[in-house]
Amino acid sequence: MKKLLFAGILLLSAYVALAQEQDYKAIQEKAKGFVRQGDYTNAILLLNRGLQTDPNNLELQKDLAFAYYLHRDYVHALGVAKPFQDRKDVDVQSYQILGMIYKAIEEKKDCEKMYKAAVKKFPNSGVLYSEYGEMLWSKNEYNPAVQLWEKGIESDPGYSGNYYNAAKFYFFSPNKVWGLIYGEVFVNLESYSARTAEMKNMLLEGYKKLFTESDMARNQDSKNDFVRAYIEVMKSQSGYIAANGITPESLSAIRTKFVLDWFQKYSPAFPFRLFEYQQQLLKSGMFDAYNQWIFGMAASLPAYENWTKAHQDEYKQFDYFQHNRVFKQPTGQYYQTASK
Repeated sequence: MKKLLFAGILLLSAYVALAQEQDYKAIQEKAKGFVRQGDYTNAILLLNRGLQTDPNNLELQKDLAFAYYLHRDYVHALGVAKPFQDRKDVDVQSYQILGMIYKAIEEKKDCEKMYKAAVKKFPNSGVLYSEYGEMLWSKNEYNPAVQLWEKGIESDPGYSGNYYNAAKFYFFSPNKVWGLIYGEVFVNLESYSARTAEMKNMLLEGYKKLFTESDMARNQDSKNDFVRAYIEVMKSQSGYIAANGITPESLSAIRTKFVLDWFQKYSPAFPFRLFEYQQQLLKSGMFDAYNQWIFGMAASLPAYENWTKAHQDEYKQFDYFQHNRVFKQPTGQYYQTASK
């Protein structure tokens, strides 16, 4: 009898928990609808009512803090979000929301303290390294910011934001190689955004700068084995082509020879997904279209449009492939520390 009663209590508890979950999800979805419409007041009203019946629901609290943030009511937003960091069930999104609020009110000291705790709790979260680095960058702490983005690339290579931030830094530094590598990984991870178009322009300009004698020599003297290998292969077959100017067509020729030579000389020592992807495109006859996709519009939109018209089958094949593939950069292919 006692076992039956206990089983009944458990079953009732499960039904209650299920009903509460369904209730909060319905509230959450309706509130998100209001947020999408820009009606933050109604979203806040609805979420507060939901929290009256389930006051410790983290999902509702996160949505409420975010709604307050969008409503520019930072006092209430901080009041809801600040306790997140003391909860045992705190997640990455909780730290993100609190970080956005701290940045909005320019509370940089508390923000940095929060991010330190966040990356300690979630050491493999690329988004936290990215946002922490951006906060330090806003304080003009450039080297610590880049170190965080590098840590994000190493720990969570599938997250695009760290490549974007690091690439922009390296494009304006003497070390152009990492700007080119990270920039191209970024456009493959995040292929269709405003940041993608920006990065494509930077990639074209980055190659132009790389092929100046001073930049090529500077990178050739790098202490990093991966960079030296990259420059050796790039320099060995790019001289006479680059001498006539850096265009989408010349880059396609240079990079074709680079892929062929890299896989003969250095692929076993430095397996790298980006180069494997380039080799895949080369073997399938889509590498020219891929290079046009990266560099064509950045160089000249009319010329790119003319190329797509003159190579319709090739363009359609690559465009279909590009929209239906998922580029994944695996862990373990981090070569910033690849030095003897």
